[in-house]
Amino acid sequence: MRRPRLKAPASHPVAYYHCVSRVVNRDFVLGAAEKDKLVEYMRTYERLGGLRVISYCIMSNHFHILVEVPQRPAEADLPDDAALVAKVRDCLGDKLANGLEWELSHHRGQGNEVAAAALRERWFCRMWDVSPFMKVLKQRFSQWFNGRNARCGTLWEDRYRSVLVEGVGQALRAMAAYIDLNPVRAKICDDPKDYRWCGYAEAVAGGQEARAALGWLVEINPHGGMKTDVAAAKSSAPASSESPAKEAMRRWRCHLYGVPERETGQDQGAAPRDPAEIFRQRIPREKALEVLAQGGKLSQADYLRCKVRYFSDGAVLGGKNFVEGIFQACRERFGPKRRNGARPLRGLAAEGNHERLFNFRQLRKGVFG
Repeated sequence: MRRPRLKAPASHPVAYYHCVSRVVNRDFVLGAAEKDKLVEYMRTYERLGGLRVISYCIMSNHFHILVEVPQRPAEADLPDDAALVAKVRDCLGDKLANGLEWELSHHRGQGNEVAAAALRERWFCRMWDVSPFMKVLKQRFSQWFNGRNARCGTLWEDRYRSVLVEGVGQALRAMAAYIDLNPVRAKICDDPKDYRWCGYAEAVAGGQEARAALGWLVEINPHGGMKTDVAAAKSSAPASSESPAKEAMRRWRCHLYGVPERETGQDQGAAPRDPAEIFRQRIPREKALEVLAQGGKLSQADYLRCKVRYFSDGAVLGGKNFVEGIFQACRERFGPKRRNGARPLRGLAAEGNHERLFNFRQLRKGVFG
């Protein structure tokens, strides 16, 4: 019997998961139309579930999603019948919404509150939880894909894998950047903005959900909360010709390439330089892999340009205290000989005042690629 998925304890009001799922046999069957449809379904069930996609990347035989999952509201704060019907209508259309509205009205009219409550619960069980979100996303896409291609049977290799990510800036930004850089690591493109099925490219193209998530990412502190000095800095600084969305994208681009913002020329009034151009002056990916193979350590920017299994197989990713806290919360899953949960990421150098990143598993083989 397979073990239950590792999820954040109830003490965490919001949890973040990096979810990965692969096509059966890892066949390259997801073309442009399939990727567009998968993104469409992702956004639909994101709204229905009350979640937020922080970043994503749809590849030709697998996909990555970094999703924010809030805890389910208290019973008194759950949507009433009208609000629930309106939500279903907005996300799934009139047919399902009209059926739900009729059933609720029918049960209420008969005084059958138990049946009405059970019906509401069937819908609420699909919300505020990463498992139903991924289940319905994969099932609905499989139905569409099989119908389009006159096939039957499973499309996905196995149940999805997930990594619980600490909800602070350092861990979340590292994971989001790793996801955005997937097409670059796969040598599909040199710049993630040119690969339209990732969160960064959607933001560049003007997608509201992607831009909002990216703007939030660049403002969170490495150790939690939002940057309290941002508002004060903006109020005292000269008016910028850039919109907040463009400024956020510029800052995220600097983060993707591991380039300090001052090096782009923005702070000195010089002609701005593209972070991608600056990054090309760093060591190439092949050299980075050579350094790792020899037991060396890389900066985060160079580290994220390599395929690193910790980001998909590490179970938990974050600072040492976060990983230890999750370990203690699910202590029964581990044997008595294991005394602690946090394992440092091999090959990643500590940078500045940032806390090192840790995970649950100290992978030994096939860590980098």
